[in-house]
Amino acid sequence: MKEYERKQLLERIEREGATVGAAIPDEITVQGEEVKLQQFVFEIRRRDTVPPGEKERVERAKRNLRRERLQRKQRIEDGDIPFGKAERLAESIIGIDRALNELENLGPVDVENEARATETADRKRWMKFLKQALGQGDEESGHGVTGRGR
Repeated sequence: MKEYERKQLLERIEREGATVGAAIPDEITVQGEEVKLQQFVFEIRRRDTVPPGEKERVERAKRNLRRERLQRKQRIEDGDIPFGKAERLAESIIGIDRALNELENLGPVDVENEARATETADRKRWMKFLKQALGQGDEESGHGVTGRGR
């Protein structure tokens, strides 16, 4: 594999939004064990909440998927494999990322808390912008003007 091909593949797997439209692999070998990944993810996602007995199973699956992702990425970084195989590894990494995204976003969404958190974050950004625009700077960082009468 050529250096620029390796770099392209690594950039592709780290790109934000790489998982958009990506499919979760039907089956994947994770830590030496065959896993029906798509079936597992959809089984867990179709429930409103994850039962207490399943939480540990889901957490273990996420840890194993992260470990597998890292190992596959390292194989691409090493560059000692043919481009075709590295390309398949990159695709599988993106599929793993998609599965991880689905598993990370489990549980019911509390719309009221989400809206409140968004509103609070918007208000903080607006206040920071106003302080900077008025020349008050960011008081926490110690930058900016501390008063007007200088």
